[in-house]
Amino acid sequence: MKKIIVILLCSLGLTANAQVTLTLKDALNYALQNKADAKKAKLQVENSEYQIQEIRSRALPQIHANGNLTYNPILQTSVIDGGSFGQPGTSIQATFGQKWTSGAGVNLTQALFDQSVFTGLRAAKSTREFYQINDQLTEEQVIERVANNYYSVYVQRERIKLLDSTYVNTTKVHDIVKGQYDNGLAKKIDLDRIVVKMSNIDTDRQQVKNQVELQENALKFYMGMPIETQIVIPKEEFEAVPASLTEVPNVENRTEYLLLKKQEELLIFQKKAVQAEYYPKLSLTAGYNYIGQGPEFPLFAKPSSGVYWSDYSGIGLNLSVPIFTGFGTRARVRQADVDIRTLQEDIKDTKLSLDLDYRNAMAQIDNNMVTIQNQKENMRLAGEILSNTKNNYLQGLASLTDLLDAENANQEAQNNYTRAVLNYKIAEVALIKSKGELKTLIK
Repeated sequence: MKKIIVILLCSLGLTANAQVTLTLKDALNYALQNKADAKKAKLQVENSEYQIQEIRSRALPQIHANGNLTYNPILQTSVIDGGSFGQPGTSIQATFGQKWTSGAGVNLTQALFDQSVFTGLRAAKSTREFYQINDQLTEEQVIERVANNYYSVYVQRERIKLLDSTYVNTTKVHDIVKGQYDNGLAKKIDLDRIVVKMSNIDTDRQQVKNQVELQENALKFYMGMPIETQIVIPKEEFEAVPASLTEVPNVENRTEYLLLKKQEELLIFQKKAVQAEYYPKLSLTAGYNYIGQGPEFPLFAKPSSGVYWSDYSGIGLNLSVPIFTGFGTRARVRQADVDIRTLQEDIKDTKLSLDLDYRNAMAQIDNNMVTIQNQKENMRLAGEILSNTKNNYLQGLASLTDLLDAENANQEAQNNYTRAVLNYKIAEVALIKSKGELKTLIK
């Protein structure tokens, strides 16, 4: 079912001027499928498999083919003792080699003992896990950004609805005052004040519409959705429900902490890889070669042309024992150790920060819930005051100033309530994040 929804959203999102009814869950699933950050994190996981294969290749045989062709226009002359040829006391000039030399062969090298290779193989699993955790962290970051922007879009849209409603109500008052003015029952200044009020409301409405467009564009960007797509957010997505009390979460289960611990593990392997330079290296080599020499171009030539071909092979062991490297290895080991200790300080600081995030989120949840209750009551009272003031104005028991003040108070109360609910929802996302449960939003 989830895949069907995502595919439907993708097809709608790619259609110009399409309209999509977007719940928070749908928005998050769409973002995880389409946002570049999420895609790149998954590509890093895929790339980690290739990095592991590269490390493993160092433990496998390395086979290379080789070939060469050399022409010697002037052969080197060597001077040798004539006593070897029955001419003691003389020197003989002898020319060695042939004008043409050609060779081809296959060489094999197999590491028998290389501590850095063994360390790399042990680090391969940690490398894969590091990128998997990083992928999970990226998904959580995408979820957090989309959720916060999703709620912000809703708030801006609610402000437009409120301004539209206020404009309609003010227009009704304008019509009443206009009728009174035409009948000589109201002053010109009263009518002008209503006109100014309507103009201010219209200006505010245009500004909020611009803010809505900018906020919607930001939401679509964080989702990876085409900007021209029209989105509809259901009303129930913005309900504030009191959060249940929970135990203090174990920050060591948070993705941010796990990623740092895995990074620490990789740095330890890195240090061991540098320390491996203290160890000797032993490798097996083997080769088989074929060589041709003669005064003529050797390829396809025969002994009748003075060109002779012969093969040779060899098998050997290579041992390299480090004795003194100018303290370079020691310096690199110490640098790796400093990197580990630096990261350990980051881990301690992150642990404190994650604990602080949870406690701050709980405090914000509690404070915002109280604010919501207060603002809901204020909104109810402001609505009653506006209704009573409007009736009194029509009966001549209240001034126009009282009516305008009541409208302003009612509008401000509704704005404060909507803003309080937004703050609560953002604090709710922060609380879910602090508990390491952001992915529950997509289930």
